[in-house]
Amino acid sequence: MLKVENLHVSYGEIKALKGISFSINEGEIVTLIGANGAGKTTTLQTISGIIKAQQGSIIFQGKNITNLDSSKLVEMGIIQIPEGRRIFPKMTVKENLEMGAYQRKDTANFKNDYEMVFNYFPILKERINQLGGTLSGGEQQMLAVARGLMAKPKLLLLDEPSLGLAPLIVKKIFEIIKKINDQGTTLLLVEQNAYQALQIADRGYVIETGTIALSGPAAEIMNNDHVRKAYLGEG
Repeated sequence: MLKVENLHVSYGEIKALKGISFSINEGEIVTLIGANGAGKTTTLQTISGIIKAQQGSIIFQGKNITNLDSSKLVEMGIIQIPEGRRIFPKMTVKENLEMGAYQRKDTANFKNDYEMVFNYFPILKERINQLGGTLSGGEQQMLAVARGLMAKPKLLLLDEPSLGLAPLIVKKIFEIIKKINDQGTTLLLVEQNAYQALQIADRGYVIETGTIALSGPAAEIMNNDHVRKAYLGEG
């Protein structure tokens, strides 16, 4: 579904990505794990057109989408849920969800899609007329994911969905991410909580200082000595 080849990205003199390559098959959850500043968010933002690549290619469903405008990528079905939630605090839950669907023409299906996201996140139905800024951190993260789902993504890019959340909420968020995948959405997950990410992923890539240091099935990566020491707090 997605193939990234020899991707280079710089911020001025700083080389953020130094020729990374990876792929995602349809129906998978693939996770990128790594320390702060390793290049995980830069990778997502380059795929979604927010940052421009200096070199390399991004192929989505057989089409070269390198450096395409973000709005075109949304139309093609690539949706990013950014780090820090970025909901609209002065809009209601319902209005935030409507913003997620703003490029869709199939308005007749909206009712079914509201029911879908409320099925995943029942609390949002209770809060439907509440302003986004008054929700708890966990509820805002749920709203950010639900807003992304309203765009009917083919590929969902999730950036640090567990950041700053209590352990019980983190567990729930990851359970829902797995359910979303089970319903047919392909996911690329960037996450510092390596243990949780590898638990639900099919495959993983470890990114260190802008390069891919390790790749393979998630279970294999979880059992790697370097990963266990550096990212899982063992040894």
